Order: sequence, then structure tokens, then C-alpha cells
Amino acid sequence: MPRIVDLTMTLRDGMRGVAFEPARRIEEDGWNAQTLRLYSHAGTHMDAPRHFDDAGATIDRVALEKCVGPARIVDLTPVEPREIITLDRLGRSAESIGEGDRVLLRTGWSDDPDRADYRARFPRVGIELARWFAERRIALLGVDAPSVADVNDREELTTVHRALLDGGIAIVEDLVNLGALRKNVVMLVALSLKVLDGDGAPARVIAIEGHPRVGGSSS
Repeated sequence: MPRIVDLTMTLRDGMRGVAFEPARRIEEDGWNAQTLRLYSHAGTHMDAPRHFDDAGATIDRVALEKCVGPARIVDLTPVEPREIITLDRLGRSAESIGEGDRVLLRTGWSDDPDRADYRARFPRVGIELARWFAERRIALLGVDAPSVADVNDREELTTVHRALLDGGIAIVEDLVNLGALRKNVVMLVALSLKVLDGDGAPARVIAIEGHPRVGGSSS
């Protein structure tokens, strides 16, 4: 039987970019409802080219074909804080990555999202690796860290994102539970909110192990 693993960070009131306000209550209105205030890059989310380019495509126009399909998990653990991930770190996995692929980099950083240095010292994608992914024309890159690049370094943040987004790669950030996966190849479903003209949006992301399209292989 297929096994489904949720790769989505749970949104909580008070976490960065998230606020919940009661809108209706059963005792007063007959039903419960909340008003959700969400930063477009809160929790597990997808970036659109508009995130770093005013003329770039928006999140509602990201091709769904990029977001659903087989994905390869590249286990990089253990990693060092602030480590720059290079092509060499992919090891033999690099040989099997090609056009149209979806790649999820496991570092284990999101195993403790409440740590004080969560947004300050996470491992990130090096510019050379970002350009390599673009040259390979992969469809999607997912990371279990707040961003693919240092959020406190504007030049690095812009350069790495632009290399990926200009290369037509959908970016998914702040994934969780990659360590719960038993297979190296899974069926990925990564669907963001459909926000008109959005630069990005929170996403629900799941992995399906044992899906007929990817088989039961662990490699």
C-alpha cells in the first residue's frame, strides 16, 4: 500500500508571518471561523519568479507539471551550520539528476524549527550548484531550511534565487519530515495557494512512497 508522508510545516498563530484571529464562534454565530493573516513566504512555501523580478511569472502561473511527479531525495546529513552546499556534496546522486527532475535536499535543519539560530545559520545552496541545477533544467528544488540562500545576505539571496528561478525551477522552502522518508524516490505533490499575481505562497506538500509511477524501489 502507498505510504503518505506530510512534508509541510504546521502553521501556528504567532510563528513568523502568521496570525490567526477569531472571526466567528459557535456560541455566538453558530459556527467557528478564523481570519488568517499569512506572509507569502511563511512556513512551507513556494517561490515564484515574481519574488525577485517585478516582470517575473507569478505564483498562480507556476506550471502544475513541475509540482506533481517523481522526486529524488538527496540525503546530505550530517551538515554543518551555515554550510554552503556544493555539487560535490550531491555525490553519486548528481549522476541521476536531469531535465524535468524534482530534487529535495535533506539537511535535517527543519527538525528543530524553534531553535534560536533557525534563520541565521542554516545550510544553503551555493551559487555554483544553483547554476548547475539550472543548466540541468530540473523542474523543482525543495529544501528543509527557511531558504535556498542566506536571508541575511541580500546579494547571495538574490543571486541564488535568480539563478534558480530564471532557470525555470520552482523553489519550495521550509520542508519538514524528509528524514521520515524510507525511499530515495517518491511521488511529490507540492501545491501552493493560488494567489493572483503572487510572489509566492504557503504550500501543502506531501510525498507518496510506493506510488505506481515510481515503484517500490529504494534507489
